[in-house]
Amino acid sequence: MPIEMPVDSKITIQRRELPADFQMPQMEQAEKHYGLGYILSGDRRFITPYEQYDAHAGDVTAMPPRIYHRTFSLSRRPYVNYLIKISPEVGEEFCARFDKDIWDYIFRQKRFSFDEVTRAKIEMLLADMLEVYEQGEAYAEELLKGLFYRLIVLISKSNIAGDNDQFKGKLSHDMMEAMYYIEQNYTENLRLSEVARQIGFSEGHFSRLFSSQVGNSFSSYLINVRIRHAKELLINTDDSVSEIALKTGFGSGDYLSASFTQNEGVSPTAFRKSFRTATGQAD
Repeated sequence: MPIEMPVDSKITIQRRELPADFQMPQMEQAEKHYGLGYILSGDRRFITPYEQYDAHAGDVTAMPPRIYHRTFSLSRRPYVNYLIKISPEVGEEFCARFDKDIWDYIFRQKRFSFDEVTRAKIEMLLADMLEVYEQGEAYAEELLKGLFYRLIVLISKSNIAGDNDQFKGKLSHDMMEAMYYIEQNYTENLRLSEVARQIGFSEGHFSRLFSSQVGNSFSSYLINVRIRHAKELLINTDDSVSEIALKTGFGSGDYLSASFTQNEGVSPTAFRKSFRTATGQAD
């Protein structure tokens, strides 16, 4: 379980530096606090019983209490972030004094992206919050609340992220474990029977449950996971398509190219070229 806030605190903040391969060891939920994070470095995938989404450097993530979730790495970049924990009393005060719709939006949407100007403003607010918190003055809590209120209003007005990937049904704990297992083993010759065995289900029952909850077949979901990781390598490395295919479980460059083109509408080579042209990295 995540570490809960000290009983005498209403808002806390820390800056964490974790290795690139940091993984949450199990599904967790905060019983008594809201969480708000800002990623300075790294790439993370979040899975909850209702949705999944990716967050990258410059993104904010929000998690209400009593929502089981799990995160894991999507890249080799070190994971550095700010983490704010907020008591329900602070949320109730904001809703009563200011705007309940903003609070509800923040913790319903859960993931937020911004332009460079807004990211700079957010990082300044977070640095101020950390300084106030670490100084520990008698009036620090009131200052922290004021800075935090400014932060969530800025987030709500400046978000440019799209909607999260909603599941067809609420994921069971067993299915969340299965999806986590897929993410950890997608590079291998992964079969439905193996994942079903990991969570103690028969192949048929697991296949039906996966489709009914996730809204996609196991094989299609696995290909999408592999393509997502292939994109990361296409963007951030100079590996050949054949090398990326071996690193992402496709086995051959031809299979990766065919699957990528069918799902994305362009070949891996064209995707890489388009990205580099758009970001000024083209030769």
